[in-house]
Amino acid sequence: MATSLGADVRPIIPDDIARIVIAPKSYTDDATIYGAFQWLRAHMPLGIAQVPGYDPVWIVTKHADIKEVERNGKLFHNADHNPILVDQASDAFTREINGGSIRILSSLTYMDPPEHASYRTLTSNWFLPGKIGKLEEQIRVLARQSVDNLLSFDGECDFVRDFALHYPLRVIMTLFGVPPEDEPRMLKLTQEFFGVHDPEEQRPEMAADPVVAAKQWAASIEDFYTYFDKLSAQRRDQPTDDLLSLIANSRINGAPIPRDEANGYYVAIATAGHDTTSSSTAGGLHGMMVYPENWAKVKADPSLIPGLVDEAIRWTSPVKHFMRNATADTQVRGMDIRAMERLMICYPSGNRDEAVFADADRFDVTRSPNPHIAFGFGPHMCLGQHLAKLEMRILFEELLPHLASVEMAGDPRLVETNFVGGYKALPIRFKKA
Repeated sequence: MATSLGADVRPIIPDDIARIVIAPKSYTDDATIYGAFQWLRAHMPLGIAQVPGYDPVWIVTKHADIKEVERNGKLFHNADHNPILVDQASDAFTREINGGSIRILSSLTYMDPPEHASYRTLTSNWFLPGKIGKLEEQIRVLARQSVDNLLSFDGECDFVRDFALHYPLRVIMTLFGVPPEDEPRMLKLTQEFFGVHDPEEQRPEMAADPVVAAKQWAASIEDFYTYFDKLSAQRRDQPTDDLLSLIANSRINGAPIPRDEANGYYVAIATAGHDTTSSSTAGGLHGMMVYPENWAKVKADPSLIPGLVDEAIRWTSPVKHFMRNATADTQVRGMDIRAMERLMICYPSGNRDEAVFADADRFDVTRSPNPHIAFGFGPHMCLGQHLAKLEMRILFEELLPHLASVEMAGDPRLVETNFVGGYKALPIRFKKA
């Protein structure tokens, strides 16, 4: 609840820790980023990061505090400022090209009550467990095709590049209604969309630009819009039973959904709908290789696969943060938060909180309960969580019986991002069952 501020305690995070949490490069090294989060949870679970070139932000690292902020969508807004943390120069560039507004993408991420609820309702029923469950056989066919492709490799491959990137992409694009021949384009745009800080994902013509992140973000959004404008028009003329048709023909307050809001929906589903799932899938296999007792347990008892899925999502935490801003003076963990101050919600930290998860850094498929917050919490909780878990369960059910053993064939590589991302490479060596 809002409160009048008392003694104004301003805990400032040490510079080296603050820079680690903010810097996209930190997220390429688990020891670095999780070490910083562990220090913060122990010594300054809620503090202010003051990193040159960025707005000062409160860093929220504890599971309970993240849930407290997340559950109150009226007191803590997404979109009065940028719901994604970027540097001040990038925010200024966005406002410059967007008529002074930070809202460059009209997706649920950029919406607050009551607008958020109106748009979330358009597809919420489609993503319910009962509806998603009816897609199981269709998804299982795609999983078997992907497993057959993996087994065609001669005992060694890159699990990410050769497998994990493609299966969830195929699933979401099939349900979405995107033609198979366009999937490589969707994959490339997604990698550019989420990889704006990663030199390997940056467009060559932008690589040396000081606001490359904002420019590539804007360019990839425009490319998505150009693609989906055509598909959306087709679905309005000739609706089918896919998710794209549902959105294209939705109405808000009796009027057709506006172009920007429709495209915002398409972009959110087409990107987060597969990128996070591929990262979690790779994380599940990586976790079992790092802690091989889990491999033995799941191979012996496939009923543990749902636990494997949840642990993979917790341990990987593909969504690294979202931003919130206070709409009024308030308190969190006894700290005075002023109106319009920004908070960085750090999901990977919450998912390693020692107060909630015993031996939190260990990968454990038998972890129960597993109240992870990788999908968020409260009104902004991920719409596609049930679909993602279904996809992963089916995939592991189809994959594991065909593998006798699996081991690392090289070091994993992670995407350079402080927003959404995970594995870009996971070399493995395997024996067929």
